[in-house]
Amino acid sequence: MTTDERYEGQDEGLSSVARTAWIELGCLKPYFQFKDTLTYSHKGQQFKDACKAIEEYISENNSNEGMRNGLSDAESRFENLVQTETPIYRPPEKTKKTSNARNASVSQNPVKAKKRPSKPVGSTSNGPKKDKPKKPRLNLRVGQSSSIPEVLSNVGLLNNQNNHSSPIRKNNTLLDRPEVVMPEVEQLDISTISKSLQNKEISVSPLTFGFIGLGNMGSGIVKNLLESGHKVVLWNRTPDKCEKFEEFGAIVALTPSDVVGGADITFSCVSDPQVAKDMVFGNCGVLPEITKDKGFVEMTGIDPDTSQDICEAILNRGGRYLEAMIQGSKKDAEEGNLICIAAGDKSLFDDCKSSFDAISASATLIGEVGVASKLNLILHSIKAVSLAGLAEGMALADRANIPQNKVLEYLQKTSLNCPLLIEKGKAMMENNFQTNQALKHIQKDLNLSLNWSDVLEQPCPVMANVNEVFKHAKRLGYSDHDTSAVYIRTKF
Repeated sequence: MTTDERYEGQDEGLSSVARTAWIELGCLKPYFQFKDTLTYSHKGQQFKDACKAIEEYISENNSNEGMRNGLSDAESRFENLVQTETPIYRPPEKTKKTSNARNASVSQNPVKAKKRPSKPVGSTSNGPKKDKPKKPRLNLRVGQSSSIPEVLSNVGLLNNQNNHSSPIRKNNTLLDRPEVVMPEVEQLDISTISKSLQNKEISVSPLTFGFIGLGNMGSGIVKNLLESGHKVVLWNRTPDKCEKFEEFGAIVALTPSDVVGGADITFSCVSDPQVAKDMVFGNCGVLPEITKDKGFVEMTGIDPDTSQDICEAILNRGGRYLEAMIQGSKKDAEEGNLICIAAGDKSLFDDCKSSFDAISASATLIGEVGVASKLNLILHSIKAVSLAGLAEGMALADRANIPQNKVLEYLQKTSLNCPLLIEKGKAMMENNFQTNQALKHIQKDLNLSLNWSDVLEQPCPVMANVNEVFKHAKRLGYSDHDTSAVYIRTKF
């Protein structure tokens, strides 16, 4: 299109919109002032009809603006619906039965036969049809003097004392949901040696051990390493957590790479697989410092593929790799009672024996890399399903006015008696959700298990539903609370 064609007839005004991508200001004209000259005299009938329709629409909206009081079309229609009376339910009038027409005499005044209602298309019954009682309809008309308590009772917001049917969940319990507050963090006392550690006979290794990550589990592990006499070099994303350990002999490094450079064997215990990869492959990660005399132990709860990727990177640098998955809580880590499931290099496992003795009650090497991480995910998934079932049972007991302490009392007398269920049941009963294992971590393990099951094409429907329960609890703000906080999500 040439410039002359684009601006041909500048006084065509608004009609040039159809042919150009932009319009100069000099070509814009007031519509109503120039419509006869620029619109109706040079355009076809369809364009003229469209302009008239637009004018009529604008005119109608302007005339109705006062009636709508500035409301939009949708709001105006809603107000009209509200002001319109909803039909009030009236019970059908009972009709008197008449005598059989065959035996009755013909009336002198003929009566017109009533039109028989047509039979529904989907009905196939040939027998007599009984009128079903219609359900009463709520009168929602504004200003109607209806029974407010009756309406509230119907929608479940008011308990009807005369209703002796089975109890139902009341919607007003949503108002009783407790405020989400951060769980209290109990400060770790490094100076106190646990009784479990005192009873252990540990032959301390002369090697220097590095440690990356001082979370709920890592802090307790480092505490026991220091108290048992091991040399420790450590690093954490927040340096403040390192200060108290530095007072008891730990060496604080500036980066994860510096930890590996100053240690013979390095442990990594962080939050999730992505962070674990960052510690190895990221900026200032451990990989550049890995040599033939270095060992790397991954204690993070990760999936088998991530563990295999880290293993290959360490082996390519000439180092040794071991995955050491830990089972237990924050309390177990502080007391040195963790369960350690290891897989990988056997010589590295033997070199870590003294450290495993200090931090765990049991440490076992079960096979090649990937086996320990798989078993760890399975155990955490079973734990999550058990906790979700316990939470629903405790919530049901509370709704049925059954004392929750009685539930736990009889639970201990059955084959369901186990330390985990009793501990978490007491936490649910007392609403004490101080973190021993963060809820977000067990949901992370559930998600990893489901991803792994997809690869194996193994259906896990119960695990998938429990994963959604824990995800919902996270959404409600209980990510950093203990796993027992799933009870709050279930109860309310």
